[in-house]
Amino acid sequence: MYIMAGKRLAFVLSVMIVWTNAAHAQTPESPMDSGMNEIIESAVFPTDILGIGIDIPKGKYENLRRSVPVSGIGLAVSPEEDILNRWKQKQFDRWSLLPKGRFEINASAYTASADECGNSNGKTASGLRVQERRTIACPPSFPFGAKLAIEGLGVFRCEDRGGAIKGNRFDIYMKTKNEAFVFGRQHLVAEVVSD
Repeated sequence: MYIMAGKRLAFVLSVMIVWTNAAHAQTPESPMDSGMNEIIESAVFPTDILGIGIDIPKGKYENLRRSVPVSGIGLAVSPEEDILNRWKQKQFDRWSLLPKGRFEINASAYTASADECGNSNGKTASGLRVQERRTIACPPSFPFGAKLAIEGLGVFRCEDRGGAIKGNRFDIYMKTKNEAFVFGRQHLVAEVVSD
């Protein structure tokens, strides 16, 4: 019971220190929009200062630093960005292996229906929800978050996987089965793009 109370106290003090640091950073020389990430990343927590020996996993610190509202401006990182940032760290090695220049893809279309995905909640393998004109299922060699400009269709983001999605096969999310059926299978030209 005393250990739990100590953890709660450490958490409350941590939040207060982050807010205090943010309040002091609002000076003409240090505008909030450019200094916000440095404030959150460099926040010092009471457990660090006092060495009180509370065993809080490192991931808890990182989540706190990413999600503490600072001076009423909202969340430092959106839940969607948080998911993509975690995948970027997990799949770091895949980013350097992405194809350079234009390449051909064998594209098909899918929906979020239970008979195609095993459930109908719209949740992708990355943890994001499907979205029309954004979500694409990519081969495992493509990291979640990679963006592809597909000629004639626009820019899509790798957010999903599929058992048959290998090699140069990609599956574009569409809202209705009729749209997916009309799309069929097409050979298209794509290119990996950055933000």
